[in-house]
Amino acid sequence: MTGTTIRSSSVLITAAVLEQAAVLGADFYRPLWTGNSGEQSTSETVARHLEAAADLLDETGWVRTWTVEAGQLGPIEDGASTETMLRHFLDYVREEDAPGKPATAVAALGRIAGTEHGDPDTRDIAQHVLDLLVQAATGSPAARFSPWAERLHRTHAEITLMLTAAALFARTYGPAAPAAS
Repeated sequence: MTGTTIRSSSVLITAAVLEQAAVLGADFYRPLWTGNSGEQSTSETVARHLEAAADLLDETGWVRTWTVEAGQLGPIEDGASTETMLRHFLDYVREEDAPGKPATAVAALGRIAGTEHGDPDTRDIAQHVLDLLVQAATGSPAARFSPWAERLHRTHAEITLMLTAAALFARTYGPAAPAAS
């Protein structure tokens, strides 16, 4: 892994950072490459999920955070029931999370989980890999990718860098597909 460097203006991922993330992964609370289904995902499936999320953000656009601005939901009639207000809000959320709309990095991972490029296990493992990289890069054992990605100064290039570095990490340290029998 010597010579591996992935860099942007304020983020630097070196071979040493990847190796530190691998050390942190060895102490993970459960097998890192096993999803909530109980099945192991391969390095390649996790890497493809991460790369597809980066591609999605390039295609649709990246937003740092998902927020609802005042007035964005439109007016609600006075005296509307809780059910009516909740339906109005859910319709808004569905519209905002529709394919083709800009997404946060974490939302992009979620959108890919419903495609041919990923599933809920690869999404969750990708998220854990990103957490490990942020911990290794920042030196903070409590650091997590989601808040890191939403920092005020964060850029699309830095998000893409982390997704790319996480795919490299997966291919380098993750399990290979079992040999066909």
